[in-house]
Amino acid sequence: MTAFPATSPQPLLAVAMALGDASWLRWCTVLAIFGAIIYRQRSAVRWSRMALEVAIAVTAYFAYFLVRGATEGSRDEALANARDIIAFERNLGFYWEPRIQDLIIDHHALVTVANWMYIWGHWPVIIAVGVWLYLHDAPRYITFRNAFLISGAIGLLIFMTYPVAPPRLADADLVDTVTEYSYSYRALQPPALVNQYAAVPSLHFGWNLLLGIALFRELRSAAGKTLAVLLPLVMLFAIVATANHFVFDALTGALVALAGLAAAYYITPYVVGIRAHHAPKHA
Repeated sequence: MTAFPATSPQPLLAVAMALGDASWLRWCTVLAIFGAIIYRQRSAVRWSRMALEVAIAVTAYFAYFLVRGATEGSRDEALANARDIIAFERNLGFYWEPRIQDLIIDHHALVTVANWMYIWGHWPVIIAVGVWLYLHDAPRYITFRNAFLISGAIGLLIFMTYPVAPPRLADADLVDTVTEYSYSYRALQPPALVNQYAAVPSLHFGWNLLLGIALFRELRSAAGKTLAVLLPLVMLFAIVATANHFVFDALTGALVALAGLAAAYYITPYVVGIRAHHAPKHA
């Protein structure tokens, strides 16, 4: 397994700073586009409701990462659990991580594509689909928003009780491609908010699966449904190829996400009904 040539620290620092700034510029561009879309649909938008949803999303985002970052488990336990997962996958014949990374590691362009799929195919896509779903079908948006919140809470409980090192930290002879060859991720998730041993479940995959389900149900064209199917599959490849997750992590991420969706389908009608009951009546 080959790695790309190392560079001297000073140029590397300069590149890191430049790419970091570019990441924030890309984020501003993404948010500006979403703002323009919402502005064009402003006649159909209830601004008080939109402000509430933004507040819920921002609060949940920071609460999720603050709790996740503050509950990092012990390194020894996380490594032991990672070794158990490797043994489990080998016993069942799906320890595919080294072979999947071998497909890209000797090709800088492919590594860059995998990194970008992992970085920009998650939070920006969650925001994009969330905004679109809110404007297109608000009741279904609420159901999927609740699915994210519930599955995130389940994920946090697992992170706290079952720390697992990702393949890149598990002495599995795999390269941490995101850290080695990309600096954009730090603009999305500052190191202080990252739990290094929160590999199980993979909500990168689980949440992209929820996005795919939402899009598949809403979009009518063959191209749209194809995009919905590809969204979680592309993320599955990215999380494994970049050595951020085991295949096992993706499976547990799918189970947690689907459990969150099932719970959301059950509780959302009650929550919406209670809110409607307490809403002020207009003459």
